[in-house]
Amino acid sequence: MAGAARPAVTPDVPGSRPVVVQELRPVADGVVLVELVAVDGGRLAPWEPGAHVDLTLPSGRVRPYSLCGDPADRETYRIAVRHAPDGRGGSAEVHALRVGLRIGVSRPRNRFPLVLADHYLFIAGGIGITPLLPMVRAAAAAGRDWSLLYGGRSRASVAFADELRTLGADRVHIIPEDTHGLLDLATALAGTPPGAAVYCCGPEPLITAVEQAMAADFPDRHLHTERFGALLQAAPAARAFEVELRRTGHVLPVPPDRTLLEAIRQVVPETAAFCEEGFCGTCELRVLDGTPDHRDTVLADSERHRRDVIYPCVSRAHSPRLVVDL
Repeated sequence: MAGAARPAVTPDVPGSRPVVVQELRPVADGVVLVELVAVDGGRLAPWEPGAHVDLTLPSGRVRPYSLCGDPADRETYRIAVRHAPDGRGGSAEVHALRVGLRIGVSRPRNRFPLVLADHYLFIAGGIGITPLLPMVRAAAAAGRDWSLLYGGRSRASVAFADELRTLGADRVHIIPEDTHGLLDLATALAGTPPGAAVYCCGPEPLITAVEQAMAADFPDRHLHTERFGALLQAAPAARAFEVELRRTGHVLPVPPDRTLLEAIRQVVPETAAFCEEGFCGTCELRVLDGTPDHRDTVLADSERHRRDVIYPCVSRAHSPRLVVDL
């Protein structure tokens, strides 16, 4: 039909599947829930609580978002996105989506899985509730002992509050900062038994505070975290090194003012990397030789000795040469 709006063309990102925006609705101030279904009406790839997908937006931006729907629903993916005016444009583009628009979605990946435990403490800050929401549902459905400490800037900014209360009103503690101040982490942690699994997602100051509180007073609890941004810490001085791309045969210099990813993209421009801040894990490469200098937030503290993997968007090398499977 002449004059009809044409659907946006989604770039062909390897592993991405076309989906259609089926529903958009606000769930809190500045937060929109997006419901996606397959273009062909088929079933979507399975996932478990804690998983995220990479969305390929109409502009070509690729951004990771946690799935917050029901893993048993194979026809629908749901994400919730807070608008970040000072961000890199991904959240603003999500908020500008329209029902019927076609975008791309990757297969779910899970670097924040829910482990089996007798007791769970979930700690969420702001939009950090998204990966935790399916976990809370799963813990409640399994009859496990659980509680949720959930902070937001204001009551109006807290997403999914009503649904969470239906899962266990006496277990859900919502703390708006403007009226109640910061979360009382010490009291919440003291209410957990030894061996409890503590899951935390939210702003970096919250995660850091939980890490410090547990290290100081609750070392017998088990902490699991997911960050939506790069780790805020002083980075070690960058040193020059070389990277050898074993399959292509190239040996490339990586000067102090260039990332490993930038160097690799000189000869392999299609090397995937979405967040480019060290937290989504998309750029993972296999290390064949050399010693990585891990500066990402994907690996847990117990994994930072690993020499078989690297995230080149932020990580570097301790050794003069690093050999990767590329």
